[in-house]
Amino acid sequence: MSRDRYVDFLRAWAIVLVVLGHWLITALVREPGGQITAPELLATVPWTQWLTLGFQIMPLFFLAGGHAAGGSWPRAQAAGGTAAGWLGRRALRLLLPTGLYSGLVLLAVGVCSAAGVDPGTLSLVGWAMAMQFWFLPVYLLISALTPLMYAAHRRWELLVPSAMGAVALAADVLVVTVHAPYAGLLNYVLVWGVAYQLGFCWRDGLLTGRRLVPVLMAAGGGVAFAALVALGPFPVSLILVTGQHPSNTDPPSAAMLAWVVAQIGLCLLVAPAVRRLLDRERVWRVVRPVGATSMTLYLWHMLPVLVVAAAFYLTGLAPEPALGSAAWWGLRIPWLLVLGLVLAGVVSALRPLERGLAVLYERTTPDVGLRHAWPLWLGLAMDVAALARFAVRGFAPDGRLPVLPTMGLALGTALVMLTRWTTPRRLDRPRVARVPGRV
Repeated sequence: MSRDRYVDFLRAWAIVLVVLGHWLITALVREPGGQITAPELLATVPWTQWLTLGFQIMPLFFLAGGHAAGGSWPRAQAAGGTAAGWLGRRALRLLLPTGLYSGLVLLAVGVCSAAGVDPGTLSLVGWAMAMQFWFLPVYLLISALTPLMYAAHRRWELLVPSAMGAVALAADVLVVTVHAPYAGLLNYVLVWGVAYQLGFCWRDGLLTGRRLVPVLMAAGGGVAFAALVALGPFPVSLILVTGQHPSNTDPPSAAMLAWVVAQIGLCLLVAPAVRRLLDRERVWRVVRPVGATSMTLYLWHMLPVLVVAAAFYLTGLAPEPALGSAAWWGLRIPWLLVLGLVLAGVVSALRPLERGLAVLYERTTPDVGLRHAWPLWLGLAMDVAALARFAVRGFAPDGRLPVLPTMGLALGTALVMLTRWTTPRRLDRPRVARVPGRV
């Protein structure tokens, strides 16, 4: 089966909107004492929560991931591969660039902490540099469950995401009514797992065989979301807002589940028109590089904010109209342009490191037929725990270097990498070059 350009487009589109969304809602203020604060736009200017309906695009990333896994896992099985071998290769494409990014940021945190940088400032910066990490442990967990999820898909097809959605709704009732924390954690896998599972269904034609299916998904999910917001307890914001309960993202709620279904339905409806555009080489030449650097963009996109803050806000050069005023929104245009230029420079500067990661990946990726896999499973468990901790607390909680998560991420990634040398190689399996960061 030839590569579907539309799936690559969805990844690129999702990353672009995540980057633009984070930049758009980031507000900086220079206090009289010279310190920089970041007021929360969604809480300060409540109408902006409606903007999250356009920028919460992560369901499409999980959908694309499921579509890709629905092809790569059966191919690995057919070639005699194991779940551990397939997962190790897939996970390492995320862990290598994430480890590089985390290592450099943590090194900077350690240097700044030793130099006596204000703990409050360091904590804010550390949180900003880790705010996107919630996706990584969730995606790794769902990837680890792929063999089971795909086996269920082959047997029960659309009943699987339907059942997952029903359990997610029941879990959310417990979250809203009795504030059950563990039920909420379950929904990180269930709600985003519905999007991933629908990727299997999409690949096998179960969602597109009849045009009525995506119409019903888009309309039904949209109506359900509107009803849950208008009549139920859920906010309109699809991004976490401090003090808002219940939240649609922490944990994913029934309203988020409805949005997942609606967004995927709309995605399927526009697919034929977008595919025609992507068949034009001029359009594809623009989309393809974005997809190739998606992990770099995702990880590093908040660094330009820090650069601009140091260059224009610490120096007092940046104009600071009232937050949410017409002048403030007008300045968003040059703000986005400057951040885009800085990010382009960051991506260019990182290219030698990315080439090095590609070589390291080829030298350390587990064999597809890996069987004695306990180091890999232990390493992935440590990575998931460390990444989740960074996502919640940031890289500098209370202005200090987080020693245990740092050690956990380093040791966990090392265990995944060392799996290649601690287990027998199956030399009859051809190795296929992959680029770290493609999921």
